[in-house]
Amino acid sequence: MMNMPGKILSKYPEIDTWSIITAYRGSIAHGLYVASAAENSIDDKDIISICIPPISYYFGLKEYGSRGTKEIKYAEWDIVVYEFKKCINLLKQGNPNILSLLWLDEKSYIKISQAGERLINARNLFVGKHVYQSFIGYAQSQFHKMTHLGFQGYLGVKRKTLVQKYGYDTKNACHLIRLLTMGIEFLKEGRLYVKRSDVKYLWSIKRGEWTLEEVKKESEKLFKEAEKAYKKSKLPEHPDYNKIETLGVDILKDHFRLKGRSGAES
Repeated sequence: MMNMPGKILSKYPEIDTWSIITAYRGSIAHGLYVASAAENSIDDKDIISICIPPISYYFGLKEYGSRGTKEIKYAEWDIVVYEFKKCINLLKQGNPNILSLLWLDEKSYIKISQAGERLINARNLFVGKHVYQSFIGYAQSQFHKMTHLGFQGYLGVKRKTLVQKYGYDTKNACHLIRLLTMGIEFLKEGRLYVKRSDVKYLWSIKRGEWTLEEVKKESEKLFKEAEKAYKKSKLPEHPDYNKIETLGVDILKDHFRLKGRSGAES
């Protein structure tokens, strides 16, 4: 695993001293990362962090980031940070990106504090059929980007080059198929397989070995499989929100008790 630059850690305490979990996400976590020096590389080094800011952010007038979220860009490092309460709410809603944080491969974690370990150990609290809507919603978004937004401004030069070469955004296509597959697995088993065992299948899509029509056909099949898995799923309809609330409160209380009155202002 690559090390994060010291300049990032020293500048942003939410990744270091405030963090309860910092980990790799995206292509690195899924086992699909292509190093920037490689031909056709379109991947950033993606990081996710969950932080508990100092206690003044909870009882004072300070607010963390934009509605509890901060994005940090540094060279090829793409970092997203969620304040703890924002994280809990997203987990409760079944957000695929945040849920994945609780089922990462051990090597994908950069830092796990006592509070972070407690959150990971409670991951089954967030299991439910409600995730179907989140996974399907994200997959539909990727499908739309793949088929309609190929030359829009959100794409960098490398991504635009791939769109010109293959006629569609192969990275979106890979995300689309992976999301649908992971959603189906979750509805059947109640857990996420973030580090993918089907990397050859996903790589072939990401490298543009599939035509757009082939990707569409595959996704249509998986959308139907996801609906069938939802109807047959034995998971609870939704999590126990009272238990989630209790977990969140207890983690915050214990965190600040261990940190002392200041709540780690550094």
